[in-house]
Amino acid sequence: MTVCRDITDSLVEGTRIDAIIIEFSKAFDLVPYDWLLKKIADSGVDSKVVVWIREFLLGLSQSVRVGVQLCEEVGVTSGAQQGSVVDPLLFLAYVNYMCRNMEPAIKLFADDWIIYR
Repeated sequence: MTVCRDITDSLVEGTRIDAIIIEFSKAFDLVPYDWLLKKIADSGVDSKVVVWIREFLLGLSQSVRVGVQLCEEVGVTSGAQQGSVVDPLLFLAYVNYMCRNMEPAIKLFADDWIIYR
């Protein structure tokens, strides 16, 4: 059932809907790798895959350029590489962990959530 249908049914029945809309695009940048890897491992993913993801994440670094000056490269400890194939999978692991055992209806689209009841 879609959110629109649920809201329409609620209006027809005269009942109230409480909703929270969350946009996660920047929030995922703050998820620490160690926490994310633990949640992926706890979900039952094969340990070889967890090690592969760990090695991928630990290899990420970034630097900042201001004009012609390039700052020293530093390791990244949270989030994921923009545009990588792995990033959406890591985001799903993060979101799926958060969605478990929630009673209200949750609808997901990319990095947007609607939680309602």
